[in-house]
Amino acid sequence: MRSIEPWVADPLDRFLVESSARVALLMTASGQVVAQHGFTRSIDVMTAAALGAGIVASTEEIARQIGAGRFGSLVHQGTRQQVFLAGFDTPRGRWIGLVVFDGDSTMGLVQLFFDHMVAELAAAAPRAAIPEARPLPENFERELNASLRALFGR
Repeated sequence: MRSIEPWVADPLDRFLVESSARVALLMTASGQVVAQHGFTRSIDVMTAAALGAGIVASTEEIARQIGAGRFGSLVHQGTRQQVFLAGFDTPRGRWIGLVVFDGDSTMGLVQLFFDHMVAELAAAAPRAAIPEARPLPENFERELNASLRALFGR
């Protein structure tokens, strides 16, 4: 398993062992790879990340347009393997998980252990530092208006 974020490794490793998944990919909503297991070529990782992010984004937009709830998960059942794709929230933003599993596991087990992994990731994620709010300078509004007048020629 390769992980860009060290705090992701243990929850993903436990998920892989418990679920018997063959392939797993964790990425941000924009398709940036966070961790992967089971891919042999980097082009396959990048392709899966782009497709997974595109599927989730388009599905979430369709759901928004028809007034449905947020995208939960999608399953594709093949003859020998199944693909599970789910979006989830972390303290680091919206992420996506893509999992490939075969007859050694079931959809129910994958979903159960995926939910456990998501909870572990939420607990393990380092909290981003919130920048301290600074008061605006006294002349901020005057300078802003002067800049706008100069920009728009008024």
